[in-house]
Amino acid sequence: MRFVTKNEAVKRSFLEDLKREGIRFELNERLGYESFVGYMLEGTLEEIRSQIDVMEGADREALLEGFTSFRESLNHILEHIKVGERFEALLQEGPWVAELLDQLTRNGAIDYQDGVIRLRDGVDVTKLRFEFKFPFNLVHSPESAERIAKQFAFADLTMEYEFEILELDIGKINALGKVAARYFPEELLLKVYFALIGRAILAGEVLKAIGDERVELEELVKGFVRASPIAIPTEKGTLVINYSPKALEEVLRFLKRQGYVEIKAGKVKKLRDLV
Repeated sequence: MRFVTKNEAVKRSFLEDLKREGIRFELNERLGYESFVGYMLEGTLEEIRSQIDVMEGADREALLEGFTSFRESLNHILEHIKVGERFEALLQEGPWVAELLDQLTRNGAIDYQDGVIRLRDGVDVTKLRFEFKFPFNLVHSPESAERIAKQFAFADLTMEYEFEILELDIGKINALGKVAARYFPEELLLKVYFALIGRAILAGEVLKAIGDERVELEELVKGFVRASPIAIPTEKGTLVINYSPKALEEVLRFLKRQGYVEIKAGKVKKLRDLV
């Protein structure tokens, strides 16, 4: 149950929010990467549009859709930097921001001072030259497409920050949902949120089953596997928690690492409850 980001600003801000809410977590840092393999069109916005119109050997409709999105993203950034915007605030819009800012920088179109980015006075965006990149799978005839487009491959070695959430308290998990919504897409947020809720409920049931006795680990696992999946009725519907024997064993190891149980000589003893 984890969130991963390559954005340094997101890492710092999310870290502070988790600490402020008292949510337990571990932060792991490792070398990651971003890569892209495809093609590139160069020119002013009008020139790139004209190249797409005459390109052969590629999905022209998908290219136009992608170029429209590129142009809308560019206009969005320009609206921000016309009045000045802090660099870190812009980056929180998404990883695509850095690429556009880099292109504007190479055009000599922006000023950067005291952490604030501004569009230079008098810059005519229609005269700037841009690079529009698109993935190789939009090309079905490379020989035809490469009469206009250039091959382009990009590899960026960057740090990756993984937040492993250790929380079993439902209230804290709910607070996490509100915090993480500021930084991560809804689809990812919901998946992590319900996985954490599922683990917390399963952990609570395991501790109840152990009670005040020292129970056989193998029998405990067998009993819970027979009971899988667990269906929890809620006001809005049903939460179903499914798990394999290995997943259950991992939950038990997690409880041991967090000091909730002791596992010794094939037996499990509860040391404390969740609350």
